[in-house]
Amino acid sequence: MAGSPEYAPVGAPKKRFRVSTVLIYVMLIVMAVVMIVPFAWMLSSSLKLNKDVFSFPMEWIPSNPQWSNYIKIWQQIPLLRFIWNTLFLSVVVTFLQVLTSSFAAYAFAKLRFKGRDFLFLAYVATIAVPWQSYMVPQFAMMRSMGLNNTHLAIICLQAFTAFGVFMMRQFFRSVPDELCEAARIDGLSEYGIWARIMVPLSKPAMVTLVIFTFVTTWNDFLGPMIYLTDKNLKTVQIGLRMFISQYSAEYGLIMAASVVALIPVLALFLALQRYFVQGIATSGIKG
Repeated sequence: MAGSPEYAPVGAPKKRFRVSTVLIYVMLIVMAVVMIVPFAWMLSSSLKLNKDVFSFPMEWIPSNPQWSNYIKIWQQIPLLRFIWNTLFLSVVVTFLQVLTSSFAAYAFAKLRFKGRDFLFLAYVATIAVPWQSYMVPQFAMMRSMGLNNTHLAIICLQAFTAFGVFMMRQFFRSVPDELCEAARIDGLSEYGIWARIMVPLSKPAMVTLVIFTFVTTWNDFLGPMIYLTDKNLKTVQIGLRMFISQYSAEYGLIMAASVVALIPVLALFLALQRYFVQGIATSGIKG
């Protein structure tokens, strides 16, 4: 019979597979172009005069590149100091978040204690609470402790993260409980199990958390703007505002400084992307 499955063309499933594969690749290419265009525009604008940044039609490759923009950004503002402050905060906050998140995640994943699941759900539920809702009480608390206008205020507030605990717990739960039980039988303490078993096995998840935390802290604008008033303590994101005056903005210099500020984040991601992809793929293996 003509309509029977056995008489269907042999190459039809393969053809449909090829068509779907092509469509997927086209969609991915379009999405990649959409995400790359803003960065290409930023790089192009960093080599232009202010009057040429928003010119139309746009000149993607400047005919008269202003390389001097990359010299002026170091002369007009203390950009090196801002980058150092941002790097210091990002490294310290990232280290503390990874440390505290892995400790808490190990307890929630491998230890048995009363109210564990309720406490975990209550802690993770704080992710849904917007920071703006408790921003003012938080600021008042830091000011009462004498930490206003110090890097320590930002470090204390960002040293703990419910997202990091959730992600690390999901990865820790994928580690067989038999490993921990065998280690306890051998006399290893809980801290020893965490340091010698869980940490080496959770390198992809930790690297993923490192990238997320570092990028978030590096790009943080509102926190440093609220807590840091001393010019010598400000971060690079706040420093970019110094290129904006009351009546005009030096967009060429802003774009040049933004390119420089992007380099550490890009270097970190390129160095750790292999672990990042592996961590994203394995963090939700076991719910």
